[in-house]
Amino acid sequence: MNTAYTGTKVQLSFWQIWNMCFGFFGIQFGWSLQMGNMSAIYEFLGATPEQIPGLWLAAPMTGLLVQPIVGYFSDRTWHPKLGRRRPFFLVGAILSSALLFVMPNAGSIWIAAGVLWILDSSINVTMEPFRAFVADNLNEKQRSRGFAMQSMFIGLASFIAGYLPQLLVNWFHVSREKINGSIPQNILLSFYIGGAVFLVSVLYTVFKSKEYPPSETKESAAENKTSIVKEIFDSLIHMPIQMKRLALVNFITWPGLFLMWFYYSTGVASQLFHGDPITSSDIYTMGLEHANTTSAILNLVTFGFSFSLPFLVSKIGKKLTHTTCLLIGGLGLISVYYVQQPNLLYISMGLVGIAWASILSMPYSMLSSFIPVEKMGIYMGIFNFFIVLPEILASIFFGKIMSTYLHNDRLMAVQIGGFLLVLAGVICAIIIKEEKNKEEKK
Repeated sequence: MNTAYTGTKVQLSFWQIWNMCFGFFGIQFGWSLQMGNMSAIYEFLGATPEQIPGLWLAAPMTGLLVQPIVGYFSDRTWHPKLGRRRPFFLVGAILSSALLFVMPNAGSIWIAAGVLWILDSSINVTMEPFRAFVADNLNEKQRSRGFAMQSMFIGLASFIAGYLPQLLVNWFHVSREKINGSIPQNILLSFYIGGAVFLVSVLYTVFKSKEYPPSETKESAAENKTSIVKEIFDSLIHMPIQMKRLALVNFITWPGLFLMWFYYSTGVASQLFHGDPITSSDIYTMGLEHANTTSAILNLVTFGFSFSLPFLVSKIGKKLTHTTCLLIGGLGLISVYYVQQPNLLYISMGLVGIAWASILSMPYSMLSSFIPVEKMGIYMGIFNFFIVLPEILASIFFGKIMSTYLHNDRLMAVQIGGFLLVLAGVICAIIIKEEKNKEEKK
């Protein structure tokens, strides 16, 4: 069995870390186009607000199924030229890029939902090993820098992807008119550009990075008989204590983000701009573009703030850094509900950008010190359970909450997401431990 490298890891230069993280630029570019536009695509195709959470079910279900399996196999993979994680980057990128070209051409709600299932599976094949890739190649001292670099690329890619549909209209005079009566032309072209960026960025990391070779260990007879399901289940049961604590924080954090992704763009378009996807699609599209532009500012703040994360960690520690960022982001989402002037959303989303920078890096940085190096991939995949499980619950049940209790008030749903981020910050401050101890290393 191939196991993780356990020798001394050398200090990597800034550009070496840059090369190994650059692929995340493409992954997040494609992911952001999906997150920023899928609810709108569904509504353009005729979906109602209460249907939206269920139509998003593909993302968490594929993450729940794919990420731990990919983690399991990537822990056990070694290709003489591509290494351990990079074969998965390559296959996932090719599939994801192709599907980004297919998605905006879906002719019905259910075709779009089906493509989303396959697209999310492909993105997960690429994304999951990237977290383990950083932990594999960097020593303890540099891991915070590596995960912060990933956050920086995520923020930059999300900023460009969020602004792209409006950029195409304003700078390149691409039309907002619907293609074949369904998807606006600027959104269609944005997906095509995203597919190309996804593939090129991941290929850059595949060919410009290296991995440590595995150390060979003798496989026991019992290990030979262990199935992948049992391996995942056993790893889940025997999670380190720090991982369980971080899992609870994530379990509360991510529903707040999902509610933002479900309803922020369409809420701004329908409730602030008073557009409708069917009867006044031009106004509705302008609202979407404004929402995506403010989301782009969110990600620009994420990009800039990521550079300060290693400094903050050195001053106040990872726990307090993450707690503070969650509280700030929660207040940003809560404020969305009370905004009357659309331009004030730039401030609200900027506050969320501070939280997003930390969410993308601090939990993984805190986690990587507490899990066995030979199970880095599978544990990173299992940690994803506590991101996707709350999204599954939101996808299944929040549509009923929307129609019954919130009367399809999209921005009220976004405000509830803000309260969840604040709660996650409080819990982080109470239960997360900063330092290792013997019990947590088990």
